[in-house]
Amino acid sequence: MSDLVSLPLCGIETRSDCFCQYPKMCIFASMTKKLPIILLNFSGVYDYESFASSQNIIHVDCRGLNGTDCYCDEEGREELRRLLAPYPAKALHFIDSGDYHYLTEYWVSKLQEPFSLIVLDHHPDMQQPQWEGVISCGGWVTDVLEKNPFVRNIIIVGASDELISQVPVHLREKVMFYSQAEIDHHKAWPSKAGKLIHEPVYISIDKDVLRKQDAITDWTNGDMTLMQLQAVLRIIYAHEEVIGVDITGECSATLDYLSEVKDASVNNKANEELMQMILSEGLET
Repeated sequence: MSDLVSLPLCGIETRSDCFCQYPKMCIFASMTKKLPIILLNFSGVYDYESFASSQNIIHVDCRGLNGTDCYCDEEGREELRRLLAPYPAKALHFIDSGDYHYLTEYWVSKLQEPFSLIVLDHHPDMQQPQWEGVISCGGWVTDVLEKNPFVRNIIIVGASDELISQVPVHLREKVMFYSQAEIDHHKAWPSKAGKLIHEPVYISIDKDVLRKQDAITDWTNGDMTLMQLQAVLRIIYAHEEVIGVDITGECSATLDYLSEVKDASVNNKANEELMQMILSEGLET
């Protein structure tokens, strides 16, 4: 595992606005010709995944933060805002297990332009909030839908029909859902979602959308193969302007060692292949 990056940070969210007093050392100076890859380590699970040792990945140590596991209270959100302030939304983000999927809401809150959100997830993540001021891994999409002034469309791909039916009707009608049959049909995207989207897109991937053979997660899995997921991403890249991506769905490092190693090898393969594909496609900035 590579050492955590400890270079000076200018705190500016867009590289073009950087006026850091250490321009040769600032992480954003090194990003100008590369897609930024930012890895948030909450559980320590990435210690078991070799893809994370790439020198091109910026590691952010989030271990030990209070009030951030599954549910994130205002104190936890404030600490995360402080910790993540220097990093751009227009990047590839790895955000640990699905317990922290609510961080997508944080990344897209940094986009000060109209955008559409595409979520690939076995779960709709549209639960109603249980407590004021608390965002959850199971309800963050609702927060984006109701509170983000720049979001224009939300498209959820691969969610369980049963779980979709549990989303309140008034919320369900405001998003577009893609079934397994539709995502296998290459003409479905331009004929359906393509007619809605007229702005850049941010993609959020929870690996629990994949079958168990391709991803071992903390939550129930879908039945999409890794190859199908890659095909869906290629369709999106072919038709849309992608400005940011995040990937979650690790299996938290809380099980016995042998299980962790097995789980990590499966997820490492998925992360490596997805990372290489996204790097080859690039982002629009």
